[in-house]
Amino acid sequence: MNKMIAAVSLVLISASGLAGAADWSGKVLRLAVDPTYPPLEYKNQDGTLTGFGVDIAHALCAELKAKCVWVESSWDGMIPGLLAHKFDAIASSMTVTPKRQTRIAFTDKVSNAPARLVIKRGADLQPSVESLKGKRVGVEQGSTQEAFAKAVWGTQGVEVLSYQNQDQVYADLVVGRLDASLQGSIQASYGFLNKPVGKDYTFAGGTLDHPEFFGVGDGIGVRKDDLELREDLNKALATILANGTYARINDKYFDFDVYGAK
Repeated sequence: MNKMIAAVSLVLISASGLAGAADWSGKVLRLAVDPTYPPLEYKNQDGTLTGFGVDIAHALCAELKAKCVWVESSWDGMIPGLLAHKFDAIASSMTVTPKRQTRIAFTDKVSNAPARLVIKRGADLQPSVESLKGKRVGVEQGSTQEAFAKAVWGTQGVEVLSYQNQDQVYADLVVGRLDASLQGSIQASYGFLNKPVGKDYTFAGGTLDHPEFFGVGDGIGVRKDDLELREDLNKALATILANGTYARINDKYFDFDVYGAK
């Protein structure tokens, strides 16, 4: 895993000629987060924010020497809140898609979390229209999974139900109101399937490969006119990829390379 990250970091640094991120000392960066997506972004029992994405953001803030303040937001309120200047960046593992890029800009790739279907063990279901027709699939509002499911499955007989957050999706899946849920594979694995509540559930089929909906990885979202912030976040990202900080955070949460996850 570390060899891949190191190789990528060298390419990033060589391509951009970076000598380090700008000094944001004394400046406040307001970072939006939806803390319902473990192990990417979630809360400890004492209410403190944690997770892979949170740790990466803290590392970027340290490189920038910025004072970063977290602002909680529902997922479907992320882009509207950014455009309304409620916060300065979306640091909540947002997938970079063509549709989102018409409204906001993104940093370089931070991670990758392909979409997969979760079903109850023994259910004869696959992530296809033919298999899911007449079934109920839960998705989170504002997610790429919602956009895909409604556009591709929902128009062909699959009932797609949207929820305000991912925890609500899993709750209805467990009590039988849903036949399946569609979400990022990393979140599903570590936030549900590997927990006692998810012991009777499993992935169905492989990852869904639809770049027009699922993009090419996750990044940090910024307003299109915040060019300096985007550039400095990219510099900080290249630095933590190169100096081993990214790899250490990766290994804290995963036993695989989340930067190039498939």
